[in-house]
Amino acid sequence: MANEVDKGRDSGLRAAESSAAPVLVTGSSGHVGANLVSRLVHDGVRVRVLLQRDCNNEALEGLEVERVYGDIRDLDSTRQALDGCRNVYHCAAKISTIDGNQVHKREVYECNVLGTRNVLQAARETDAGRVVVTGSFSAVGYDLDDPSAPSDETMQFYPMERTMPYERSKVLVEHECLRAVALGQDVVIATCCAVVGGADYLPSRLGRTLCLYTSGKVRAYVDGGFAFVAARDIVEGHLLCMSRGKAGQKYIFASEYKTISDILDLYEEVSGIPRPRRRIPTPIMYVLSELASYYLSRFHPDFPQRFTPGAIRLLKKCRHANIDKAKRELGYQPTSIREAVKEAYAFHYARGSITNPRAKPPAPPFSSVQDEPTMDAIPTPS
Repeated sequence: MANEVDKGRDSGLRAAESSAAPVLVTGSSGHVGANLVSRLVHDGVRVRVLLQRDCNNEALEGLEVERVYGDIRDLDSTRQALDGCRNVYHCAAKISTIDGNQVHKREVYECNVLGTRNVLQAARETDAGRVVVTGSFSAVGYDLDDPSAPSDETMQFYPMERTMPYERSKVLVEHECLRAVALGQDVVIATCCAVVGGADYLPSRLGRTLCLYTSGKVRAYVDGGFAFVAARDIVEGHLLCMSRGKAGQKYIFASEYKTISDILDLYEEVSGIPRPRRRIPTPIMYVLSELASYYLSRFHPDFPQRFTPGAIRLLKKCRHANIDKAKRELGYQPTSIREAVKEAYAFHYARGSITNPRAKPPAPPFSSVQDEPTMDAIPTPS
């Protein structure tokens, strides 16, 4: 099966290469995008990336890629970026677990929904071929009577409860994709769970949490769990969607379900730093997070919120992912979250973000990445 998957993937990549046209990747500085670009370059694919000049584009340093500058919220610059491309990976998104103020909500909507609309329209107008769009497991529905039961691609998002702007925006992203398919466009959705792994330059919430953990600033945790995906697995999922996915379909990619306690055990294993044993009851933490988020969103909107009501609601559901469709139709084979945590730790350690002298060095070989903040309780996946 693995050989069949490799053949399918390689044939898709060779088709892109033989066309002498670049593949466009949006969101190439983010966690998924950075890992995807690195894999494509390694595989010999010609890659063009759409960047914003005022953003951190460190993830692309040293990579042989074509750089164009613009903003997916601007149709003209998006169209120019796509001119001459063959195939698109649309990974760009504003990821957030806060409700935020009106400015924040509008930014989430414009980046995620209007940005996706622009990418799809520009791809149609430039005849760019298949577009693989990064979706979110947050936009997949669940069993209302048993939220922890595995969710598959057929389950509709439930809009009758309180949800985060990000979750609602990713549902609308799927709507834009299906709207494009109705117009005859070739679009496939690669649905992403909480990503763990290296090349986390910005860094992600989980990357920041790992750095905070090793510095001793994660002193307690909240119960719950989520479906996690190794960075290498979600990259493989995108490649499989490009080479073997069916137009108009979405595929869920996860590696393993883990509780927060499981993740802390892995952090202790890789770093040698003892994990916190104090567990904060979910109802208490939820009330505290509501108060903190309300205040910060209104009076300090730029202050990073590490533990939010939306994140706690996600963790409480203990959501599992059903990946049977991706396995059956694409030949997807997930790997290990334990190995992904090792890669994430090695990456941040090499980058100098693991500053605690008591933290043990990772086993070589390892790579490089970034630094960040402080908090008393562990944040959660987006």
